[in-house]
Amino acid sequence: MSNQASGRLYWTIMQADNWHLLIAATDQGLCFLQFLIQPPSRYTEDEAWTDLVKWARIHAPKLEWVSQTEPLQPYMEQVAQFLRGERGAFTVPLDLRGTPFQRRVWEALLQIPHGHTRNYSEVAASLEQSLAVRAVGTAIGANPVLIVVPCHRVLGKNGALTGYRGGLPNKESLLLLEKSLSFASQHQ
Repeated sequence: MSNQASGRLYWTIMQADNWHLLIAATDQGLCFLQFLIQPPSRYTEDEAWTDLVKWARIHAPKLEWVSQTEPLQPYMEQVAQFLRGERGAFTVPLDLRGTPFQRRVWEALLQIPHGHTRNYSEVAASLEQSLAVRAVGTAIGANPVLIVVPCHRVLGKNGALTGYRGGLPNKESLLLLEKSLSFASQHQ
């Protein structure tokens, strides 16, 4: 889809248990999902909103903003199911807007199975870009659709939790959620 295409950008704030998220979609699919974290955490609600505004100025400048939850229901339902441990994979359409390289990296993230992790070097190698680890890391950091495009599954080379726009506590919680689900499904 062209960055100049007209249409609508549906957005709302959703809550799933203790998780608060800013979510947005176009008529083509989910395009933005970001945690809303209250201070004193690093990332605040204002920063999440600012990120959506910046993203839209670059990738969807002609879209009409519509605060409406009905078109977002399928996305919100699947995200909530995931956060409750009831879903391991997403089936909603995505509208990933970024550079061709960023989209390739995000597609590689979608290939990381639920309950598994990769390091930045492994993601770069999967793209046949072994020398581009930093560029891959930058593209991962630009992922606008957290959780659904699972950048939380990417760790440092030594297995350490590293950079996550949604906050390291959320990254750790998502990984623990996936690990417990994987363990439970293997022992049923």
